[in-house]
Amino acid sequence: MLCRQCGSTESRVIDSRPSDDGRQIRRRRECEQCECRFTTVESLKDQPLIVLKRDKSSEPFDREKLLFGLLTATVKRDIPLDDLEALISSVEEELNDLPRREVRSDKLGDMVLERLRSIDDVAYIRFASVYKDFKDIEEFQSALKGM
Repeated sequence: MLCRQCGSTESRVIDSRPSDDGRQIRRRRECEQCECRFTTVESLKDQPLIVLKRDKSSEPFDREKLLFGLLTATVKRDIPLDDLEALISSVEEELNDLPRREVRSDKLGDMVLERLRSIDDVAYIRFASVYKDFKDIEEFQSALKGM
C-alpha cells in the first residue's frame, strides 16, 4: 500500500479486524520508511450479476430496468415506490446468495412475480403478461385461473 505521508510502497500490517458484516477486513498498517500509521480496508470485488436472456444473449442485472418494468405494471395503482424498491432489494439479496453470478431471465421473472403477487393482483397480471409474453386471451385467462 502506498503511504499517504511519504509515498513508500513498503508497509507492514500491525492489526487486522473483520468489519461488522464480515465482507471487509480493516488493516492497521505502518510505513516501514517513515513509520506513519494508516488504515486500509480490503474487500472482495463483486462480480456483476449477469442475466441470461431467452434469446441466448446476456446483460448485467439492471436494477433501474427492473424498476421501470414494475412501475409500468403498477401504473395507476396505489403502490408506494418504497414497496417496489423493497421488492427489488429482496430479489437482489436472493440473487446475491446464489452460488453462481448468472441467472436466467425466467428465474428472475418468477422471483419478481412471487413477490409482486403479495403486493397487488392487478400489477401481478400486468407484469406477467409482459414477462410471459401472453399471445392471446386464453393465456391471460389461464394466468387468472392460476391465481
